[in-house]
Parts: sequence; C-alpha cells; structure tokens
Amino acid sequence: MKTIYLMITVFFVFLLWSISNPKEGFTCFLEIIPAIIGALVLALTFKKFRFTNFTYFLILIHCIILFIGGHYTYAEVPFFDFIKETFHQSRNNYDKVGHFAQGLVPALITRELFIRKKVISNPSFFNFIIVSICLAISAAYEWIEWGVSLVTGEGGDAFLGTQGDIWDTQSDMLFATIGAISGLLLFSKIQNKQLNLLEAN
Repeated sequence: MKTIYLMITVFFVFLLWSISNPKEGFTCFLEIIPAIIGALVLALTFKKFRFTNFTYFLILIHCIILFIGGHYTYAEVPFFDFIKETFHQSRNNYDKVGHFAQGLVPALITRELFIRKKVISNPSFFNFIIVSICLAISAAYEWIEWGVSLVTGEGGDAFLGTQGDIWDTQSDMLFATIGAISGLLLFSKIQNKQLNLLEAN
C-alpha cells in the first residue's frame, strides 16, 4: 500500500500544480478532467478490483502527461517548443506524446482486465482486439475534441490543438495505435510478472 499512497501523493502534487495559474483555465479544465474522472473511478472500484502496481504506475504517468498539457496547453509546452526550434519542426508536438500514451496505457489496462476477468478465451485475437479498443477510444476522444470546439468556438481551439495541421486528427489516432502496439510489445512480460505475483498472494 505504501507504493499506492506514494502514487496518490504524486497525482495530487501534479494536479495542484496544473491548476495553479494555468495558461488557459478552460483548456486546463478540459485537459485534466479525464484524469480526475479516471482517478475517481479507480478509487471507487479499488476494493472490488485492484490493478497491479505497474498498471497504476502507467495510469499515473498518463495523468501527469495530461496535467502538463493542461497547465501549458498542448501547443505551448516549453520543452517541446525548444525541440521544435532546435529541430526546425513546424509545430509543438507534445500532443503526440499524449496520444501515444492514450494508446499505450489503455492497452495495458484492457490487457489486465481481459486476463484477470478471462474475457477472451481464444488468445489468437487477444492483441488485435486490445489494439482495436484503443483505436476506438482514440477516435471517440477526437469526436469529443471536435464537439467541444464546435460548441465553444475559439474557447475550444486550444483543446483541439491542431496547430494548423489538417491531418492532426488522423495522426493523433495513428500515434494512439502505435502506442497501443508498443505497450503490448514492450510491457506484456512485465505485466505478466506482476499478475503472477498477484496470483501467488
């Protein structure tokens, strides 16, 4: 439980920093609300279903990415402005980090749920279905961004974050897909070890 308490502390430290004098208040709210909702869901379901510490750690990293994007707006994260200028990029690409995580983290969450709840009996379709779910999540998030931008007008432009790129939506979904595949390739064995330890206890 000490690890869980530490992660909760880190979560609230970054949350408080994110909402302290953000670049744009409304954009900050829109960017961090998924992390807050996710944390509430995890807190309410903790006694019934506790994820492995590894999965919680990945969720925390994703939340921190959201908090940084909320504080500065995704188009104006300072370090990625530096990368933009150094490598002569046409835009601030911090949002691609966010969308990569939007694929990677849900992939490992879904994977753990599928394994522990024995959702899929045929392992041949396991990774394909997980990646498909992550792509669906990414597409749904793009719909939300589009809807918010339509409803709020200029107030939602920073949330949409296209930065003049007409292919931004498509590339966002591509990065989420790459993130999901990368997560499964890189972290499945680590997650399996954590799951084995959980079963042993």
